[in-house]
Amino acid sequence: MEEPVKRRVVFVVGSGRSGTSTMAGALRTLGMHVPQPEVAADATNPKGFGEPQWVVDFHAELLKRCNVQVSDARPAAWFEAGKLAGFEPSRERLHTWLEEQLTTGGPELVVKDPRLAWFVGLWRSAAIRCDATPAYVTMLRPPAEVVGSKQTYYAANGPAAAGEVQRTAAWVNMMLHTERATRGATRKFVRYADLLDDWTIPLFDIGRRFDLTSLQEANANHVRAVHAFIDPGLRRVSHTWDDLEVPAPLRDLAQDTWDQLDLLADPDGDVPAVHDRLDELRSTYAALYADAEAIAHSTALAARREGLATLPAPVNAVVKRGADRVPHTLRAMVPPAARQRLRKAIGRAR
Repeated sequence: MEEPVKRRVVFVVGSGRSGTSTMAGALRTLGMHVPQPEVAADATNPKGFGEPQWVVDFHAELLKRCNVQVSDARPAAWFEAGKLAGFEPSRERLHTWLEEQLTTGGPELVVKDPRLAWFVGLWRSAAIRCDATPAYVTMLRPPAEVVGSKQTYYAANGPAAAGEVQRTAAWVNMMLHTERATRGATRKFVRYADLLDDWTIPLFDIGRRFDLTSLQEANANHVRAVHAFIDPGLRRVSHTWDDLEVPAPLRDLAQDTWDQLDLLADPDGDVPAVHDRLDELRSTYAALYADAEAIAHSTALAARREGLATLPAPVNAVVKRGADRVPHTLRAMVPPAARQRLRKAIGRAR
């Protein structure tokens, strides 16, 4: 009798602009399968994102449902996103899609999307239901570089300092909770700088540690292709804290978080002592964020009042009385666009 084929799913997680696309592209070049079609390359990522379009669309739908954004700085956002892990329709959709990819694309998949970290539990469950072993690669890049890169390529109109503060907070929130969500699983932390300096060391260690046939049996053509794919010049932003306007308490917390995460990338560095320190930092961040929310509460109330004032008078009246107490026939008279603005103003996702 033939031995059953080993199924492996490698999830590339971590903050955007940390080298996740480079890692996913290198794994693909060495023979692992990225489900198709992929998100098209653009000026922000000229060599491609390595992201399946279906996965991006699926995550965007889930984030909208739980009212969480990709770079969300709220510690409570993890609770809101985590509740969807038990939503059976989403679980079944994901299981069906993943089973199809493992059947048609091959037994070794790589799935990458910056939104994936919010739904680690959902993906882990789907992989296990498909008889596949999940493993995680977390990319590490200094937070000042990540924030600087996002400001360079993604910043919308608005005060630059506000974006730098929000993105720094979101990086801390994302990285601390991603580390906790993958703790105890098969995982590896890879510094973006190490990947660019000599990709063979982290990649072949991943192949050994995750028992990936594609990487362990890579031939000379694969190796040459990865050498051509990985371009150290892609590290185009090298910001330091001196280049950013971030309050000292948040900056120091981000730096402490980076110092501990950086230890995880060392051989035998993924140890309980580092985990304990990261747990302390996660609690410290939650307390810092709660203090910031309390301080800014008046600003939030003012924004809500301003939002209500922009709504049509009938809709404004509905909000003030409480929409849930208004008869359905009356609510149905409110135009859909106005109802959407109403839900946004009162902080309701649905």
